Amino acid sequence: MADTTSADTASPATTFGGMSTDTVTPAPNALELRGLRKTFRTGLFGRGRRVHALDGLDLTVPAGTVHALLGPNGAGKTTTVRAVATLMKPDEGTVLVDGVDAIADPGAARKIIGVSGQYAAVDGNLTGFENLRMVGQLYGLSRAEASGRARELIADLALQDAADRPMRTYSGGMRRRLDLAGALINRPSLVILDEPTTGLDPRGRRQMWEVITEQVAGGATVLLTTQYLEEADALADEITVIDHGSIRAQGSAAALKASTGASILTIEVRSDDGHHDELVATTLAEVGLGMPERLDDPDRTDAPLAEQTAAGVTKWSVPVDEGTRSAVSAVRALDAVGIDVVDATVATPTLDDVFLALTERNTQASDGSGDRGAGAQATADADTTVIPRVSDADPDLSHAPTTRSDRLHAH
Repeated sequence: MADTTSADTASPATTFGGMSTDTVTPAPNALELRGLRKTFRTGLFGRGRRVHALDGLDLTVPAGTVHALLGPNGAGKTTTVRAVATLMKPDEGTVLVDGVDAIADPGAARKIIGVSGQYAAVDGNLTGFENLRMVGQLYGLSRAEASGRARELIADLALQDAADRPMRTYSGGMRRRLDLAGALINRPSLVILDEPTTGLDPRGRRQMWEVITEQVAGGATVLLTTQYLEEADALADEITVIDHGSIRAQGSAAALKASTGASILTIEVRSDDGHHDELVATTLAEVGLGMPERLDDPDRTDAPLAEQTAAGVTKWSVPVDEGTRSAVSAVRALDAVGIDVVDATVATPTLDDVFLALTERNTQASDGSGDRGAGAQATADADTTVIPRVSDADPDLSHAPTTRSDRLHAH
């Protein structure tokens, strides 16, 4: 770290996108959004109702991190990205990119922003190298500078063998890597990746994840939108869930998953044709957070969902709050009353659960659907509370993967 006690001390060389360059000390936050609002009108000639695409959005992205935006279609993700990329001016609010006011001075902001969209913005008749050199020159680099930077990024993104081939001969994954290289060629303070792996197969998606991880390790900051929840889980240091133009929740993947509540304990026990059902249910209810449910009950109203088990075995589920500790407690409690446990598993919440819980609640509150009983009122009340940030301080999160490398290996 540079010694900041002397004004004469130069800032250290900073690596970015595989290159070393002398820079001034960057702003601690690569992106700050304050009170962003944007309203559109629907209908022919904009004469329809007003739609609040952004409704007072606040967001901070620290330098050198990956921040993922999640939300259903129409949530406000694309509007947010367009505002940050200076492609659309918000009605109200502030956009600061590495300290530069992107609304007051969009030209200056564009020089430090790189954008990679859902479709590779390249010319199929040019080679990969020629495409990158052209993009570099459009950013104001000299021909020599653009050529040198293009060769560096081609090496970084493992495109050497195809660099001098027409881009139209590239596979989908190669095109996406080339487009990412174009977003990095000006060494931006902020890289915007709008669904960068859409259309890629699982292998191509994982290769792109590795490329993004390498770029962030080299100093890049990434604002990522994605429709793949596992992608956000693997890559993002922090996730923001947006719906109806507002932030529904924000935090690390581990903290968001923990915030959804209980894990589900599924347990199989030996039972003589269900004669011990009442004892099993009572025992599990004392350990869990709610009433247990027998999953293999042939009399369930959703009979097609009744699960098959071996003869003399019944299968139960119950919400629990302590994961494996609750499973151990359940096994011990059942053993104490003479019930033999065959198997026990705990399913922890996923980002899918987080996404559905947050966005479905908001949908029900907005359209007035759903039960109007006490449960529905509780849901509506919960929906009025925006969760600005979920903390990682919960001791139950101590086992969760904390580094991007760990998260990638977990997927």
